[in-house]
Amino acid sequence: MPLINIYLRQGTTPEYRHLVSEALHKSMVDVLKIPQDDQFHVFHEVAPGNLVTQPVVFGLRRSERIMFIQLSFNQRTPEQKNDLFQAIVANLRLFADVPEEDLMLVIFETARENWWGAGRVVNPDTGYDERMTEVVTAP
Repeated sequence: MPLINIYLRQGTTPEYRHLVSEALHKSMVDVLKIPQDDQFHVFHEVAPGNLVTQPVVFGLRRSERIMFIQLSFNQRTPEQKNDLFQAIVANLRLFADVPEEDLMLVIFETARENWWGAGRVVNPDTGYDERMTEVVTAP
């Protein structure tokens, strides 16, 4: 049951936010093999003065469209997280024309037992939703 928070400047359209959401969800389904209906995305549109960044970060120019994406889910391997980052970058470019320079991504891993949702059934052997067909856990 991943939770994704997306922070961006005010003024985006509902259509744009939908495309961003679809890109993120496709990445999670393809890489982490989450169920298709396991989608929880919260958009936070921030007033321009409340999203402060330098115009050049890590040597790259950032635009006013910069967005911060926080992904919360159970522990995954470093390889899975890297694959997820790569999929998100590619899908956001494809779906919403977001350049990688305007993305800042962070993952917050939580223990499996810290998640609850009505209707969710957890496989006691893996700790993951029983509908997940491929589970690869971190060592």
